[in-house]
Amino acid sequence: MDLLFLGTSAGVPTRTRNVSATALIESSGKGWYLIDCGEATQHQLLRTPLSLHDLRGIFITHVHGDHCFGLPGLLASAGMSGRSEPLDIVLPAALHDWVRLGLAVSDSHLLFELRMQAVETFDGWCNGNVRVDTVALSHRVPSHGYVFTEANPDPRLDVQRLEAEGIPRGPLWGELARGNDVEHAGRMLHGQDYLRPSRPARRVIVCGDNDTPELLADMAAGADVLVHEATFTQAQVDHTRASYGHSTAAAVARFAAAAGVPNLVLTHFSARYQSNPQRSPSIEEVRVEAATHFNGQLILARDLQRYHLGRDGRLEVVGSD
Repeated sequence: MDLLFLGTSAGVPTRTRNVSATALIESSGKGWYLIDCGEATQHQLLRTPLSLHDLRGIFITHVHGDHCFGLPGLLASAGMSGRSEPLDIVLPAALHDWVRLGLAVSDSHLLFELRMQAVETFDGWCNGNVRVDTVALSHRVPSHGYVFTEANPDPRLDVQRLEAEGIPRGPLWGELARGNDVEHAGRMLHGQDYLRPSRPARRVIVCGDNDTPELLADMAAGADVLVHEATFTQAQVDHTRASYGHSTAAAVARFAAAAGVPNLVLTHFSARYQSNPQRSPSIEEVRVEAATHFNGQLILARDLQRYHLGRDGRLEVVGSD
């Protein structure tokens, strides 16, 4: 599984960071999933190898514009590019009519079925490759995180079951290994019933805005990666006496350490934090604060940077800048 960050700025874009959008890419194949869709997300996609034809689902965390203003434009472009496969979107119920109205008044015609689900009543989604669940967070408006878990990773034939049921080796096994259904001795054998995972499923949590990381305690247990906002440093919050419903780098890092999360990715940085470490406040201050509380793999996400979660459970940068 890979993560590719399309926007890592909070509230407004900067010259080097766009607003929130994150792509999660399947470990096999080209399928990918979009979490949040801030303004200009489709422009960021043009700088990546990702195609709207391979997009499997969109998941919006909450109603704030820096997380959803790019959605109508992205959908319109998907339609103009000739996409025909249905597209599932999980988003707050309040945005459903907004999306439909935006497409209607702009005379945008989609050649694919748009299947919208309300995150408030969302009870999980699976397409055979990835299962997605949700967790409620705390922000100025209702906000959610999405939990992505591999479904049946690296499937292998369940030889023990095949032998126990007396299914002979040969072409039948080959078809079942490919996940195909076959008929044998007057009954239908379903390929998925005879495949089992060959390794533990990897799990990645991508959060919306949240001022209480502890709400993730149950979901974080056993997770490989936590992607969480760190809009401010604690020093900035202490100075202004306001967090505006966001987490500090220190708060997220303390939680991740207590939960035993091996890989912590911070994102959604206030535009005040500059890339140049010689100028203050700088993004380096966010890193230093988080590293004080977290000893695992700590990454501060960068726009258009891709990270790979290996089978060893470590998240690594793909390529170089």
